[in-house]
Amino acid sequence: MGTYRVRLRLAAVSSGPTDARPLQIRVVDELRRRIEVGDYRPGQQLPTLDELADQFSCSLAVTRRAVDLLKQQGLVVTVQGKGTFVRERPHARRHAMERYSRQRRQRGEAILVAEAQEQGHTVNQLIRELAEVPAPVRVAERLRITRGTPVWVRRRTTLIDGRPSQLEDSYYELAVVDGTRIREEDTGPGGSLARLEDMGFLLDQIEEEIDVRMPTGPESVALRLPAGTPVWELRRTVYDTTGRPVEVTLAVIAGDMTTFTYRFKFPD
Repeated sequence: MGTYRVRLRLAAVSSGPTDARPLQIRVVDELRRRIEVGDYRPGQQLPTLDELADQFSCSLAVTRRAVDLLKQQGLVVTVQGKGTFVRERPHARRHAMERYSRQRRQRGEAILVAEAQEQGHTVNQLIRELAEVPAPVRVAERLRITRGTPVWVRRRTTLIDGRPSQLEDSYYELAVVDGTRIREEDTGPGGSLARLEDMGFLLDQIEEEIDVRMPTGPESVALRLPAGTPVWELRRTVYDTTGRPVEVTLAVIAGDMTTFTYRFKFPD
């Protein structure tokens, strides 16, 4: 009877009679499916390890390893003394083309704040540093200046619904920002892009390069990333109508909190 019971229970998490996945992976896949379809909702507590072992007719070692894998995938979190819960994660969509609308700047809207608020999120931005620093290699290349040339940097942390979602550092040549509010904590209505246009730089093109990678230790801490969560690395260069690069931004974005959306016409 015991052998028959095990085989019957395992069939529930198997994709077929020849399923070669290790048992712990089958348990992980089934729990992930339940999370994705809403059987386990964000913030809901999962069954205990003992209860999961009974459900799947497996050992505690298997369910413990399965839950560890779910934590590495950023799907669940364990609260000491309370149990394991489906992770709640505010998620914002970046409309990569529309977000840079000149009309939005003219209305005095800060891009990221307005975009997230339109999706029902609460957004805060903290200034980490305002300073004159030597231009890093990646910044110097994009601003077309010599490495180490003094530039102005604005380092910020953006929080969505109270959780850090993005570390963003924007760099400018000193001559571009001298006498502007870009040197101040509050850049004013429309943000730094509006201030650049106030200075006579008619913004024309934006180039974005995006990579996916695993975070560094300090990035994981700053963004409060669960184990196994990747980050987007965004490099953005803003050009004016003469082709001059006037702003370079390096950003690290929590991979589980942001979706990039692109919609554009076919080029001629």
